[in-house]
Amino acid sequence: MNNLSPYQAKLDAIPLERRTVTAHGSQTELWIYGPENAETTIVMVHGFRGDHHGLEPIVAQLGEYRSVLADLPGFGESTSLASPHDVEGYGRWLGELLPQIKTPTGRTVILGHSFGSIIVAGALAHSLPADAAILINPIAAPALSGPRGILTRLAVFYYWLAAKLPEKLGFALLRNAAIVRVMSVTMAKTKDPGLRRWIHAEHDAYFSAFDNRDVVLEAFTASVGSDVSEFADGITLPTLLIAADKDDITPVVAQHRLNGLIADSHLTVIPDVGHLIHYEVPEEAGAAITAFLGALPSETPSEASPE
Repeated sequence: MNNLSPYQAKLDAIPLERRTVTAHGSQTELWIYGPENAETTIVMVHGFRGDHHGLEPIVAQLGEYRSVLADLPGFGESTSLASPHDVEGYGRWLGELLPQIKTPTGRTVILGHSFGSIIVAGALAHSLPADAAILINPIAAPALSGPRGILTRLAVFYYWLAAKLPEKLGFALLRNAAIVRVMSVTMAKTKDPGLRRWIHAEHDAYFSAFDNRDVVLEAFTASVGSDVSEFADGITLPTLLIAADKDDITPVVAQHRLNGLIADSHLTVIPDVGHLIHYEVPEEAGAAITAFLGALPSETPSEASPE
């Protein structure tokens, strides 16, 4: 985070370990916050084009837990996958990553934000071993059907054009600072000028850190080509959905529908915020997560005694 972060002091008070692991061909960079002996480990998967910085404000609210942040392969400091950067490829990556960071005892919770919610849902539907799931701003319905579907269609054209242009020009278009700022201004709902400046600075600093053009185009295609509802039937573990009433990508009605599709889910809707829950209201998200985890059984299924 940069020095303007309103959450930095809390984050600095939490122990941090850096680690690099190999998963599905990616040299994956990890930031592991919290006590090593914590009862609960939360593995966090960030959204499209971001990196681990975006979820640090939520980690700052969860100091009693062990939180594992990874830069998605091809983004931030992690190298690309050995396969296409789609939901299946990222699911395989997550499946190879998890055994390397799970603790021998205690619970493992998988958290995904935005595109990360699709990755997590797909992996869980294919038997990713975990005890609970948390989906923040889940993509609960096709992105093109969202409240601002026209903006998604403009994004589709933008990425199509970036793919059609010569590589150097296409790469420059993807990293165009003016376009990044328009995206940031559109998604931010807070009226706090200092918080808005910080959000824009975060996007300026981290939204264009990717390996190459192919990574971005593959991941974007996956982000608009799938949604969590496709995998809902396969998600059987306790699941917390944290949604926003002003989300431009997924309407609240779709979040309620998703809540009905996942067998053991609970929906929390945060008012007056959009697709940037992790930046604008991490305190509210952290409180919802803490309450959810506190209500889970203290034993994991693997630890429970046979009846």
